[in-house]
Amino acid sequence: MVPGNQTEFTEFILLGFSEKPDEQGPLFGLFLGMYLVTVVGNLLIMLAIGSDSRLHTPMYFFLSNLSFVDICVVSTTVPKMLVSILTQKKAIPYANCLAQMHFFLFFAGLDNFLLTAMAYDHFVAICHPLRYTVIMSPRLCGLLVLFSWIISFLNSLIHSLMVIHLSFCTDHEIQHFFCDLAEVLKLSCSDTLINYAYIYFVTGLLGILPLTRILYSYSQICSSILKIPSAQGKYKAFSTCGSHLSVVSLFYGTEFGVYLSSSDTHSSWKGTVASAMYAVVTPMLNPFIYTLRNKDIKEALRRGISRSASAQ
Repeated sequence: MVPGNQTEFTEFILLGFSEKPDEQGPLFGLFLGMYLVTVVGNLLIMLAIGSDSRLHTPMYFFLSNLSFVDICVVSTTVPKMLVSILTQKKAIPYANCLAQMHFFLFFAGLDNFLLTAMAYDHFVAICHPLRYTVIMSPRLCGLLVLFSWIISFLNSLIHSLMVIHLSFCTDHEIQHFFCDLAEVLKLSCSDTLINYAYIYFVTGLLGILPLTRILYSYSQICSSILKIPSAQGKYKAFSTCGSHLSVVSLFYGTEFGVYLSSSDTHSSWKGTVASAMYAVVTPMLNPFIYTLRNKDIKEALRRGISRSASAQ
């Protein structure tokens, strides 16, 4: 199905970061480098977890899912931008734009839910250690991930179906490097009140509630850690949560930056940069955070490299 007033409208134009020819080469190199680092880094984490039976625990089960989703997030947006820079063709067909918007919302929502599930896992591990294996059973972990996929898919599907019924007239230039929902809605000549109302509703329900759950989990974790008598025990407990807390801060910090920049209607460039931090930089940094601060992952990678070297 195509939007209203279709006699002239068939595609959007993604303006990207810059239209200056001398800046296209550095932009291409920068984003190609970040894309490759993101894919390789997250693949290494997935391979390390999958090949080491000692990492087959709830925490690393959620981490492997997060790594897969991070690859999907950048693969939804960056390859199209790289092709546009190479070919100098910034047009994207309406159907492709809708698909890109749908999958970006889907995987971004998954990131949110998986981070919440990981916070709950840390909460149970530190606050209820004796019941950890009973509470965080394989069945519960599987259900949490399945729930995350279903809710994220349904949310992105509803957004997409609501956009399908909008009409787009003469202006079809998107001030972004991908088909961001907020930017697409700005181009509609239909009434978008219902669309924005649903966005605010979902932000409160699927955005603020998971963040509240994360904050509650860490408040309980901090309370439990402070009760540990030994300094070594406190350090070990804090180090267990350090990587996840860093990723949560990065994820919600950049998301908040996107929200602030989108409220500034006179600075589309700032919004594009903020979205790049959220959609590209954050997935790239996650593997570094988890490998640099996690001895288990580093040891699993070393063992995997040693096995590969010995096999040759």
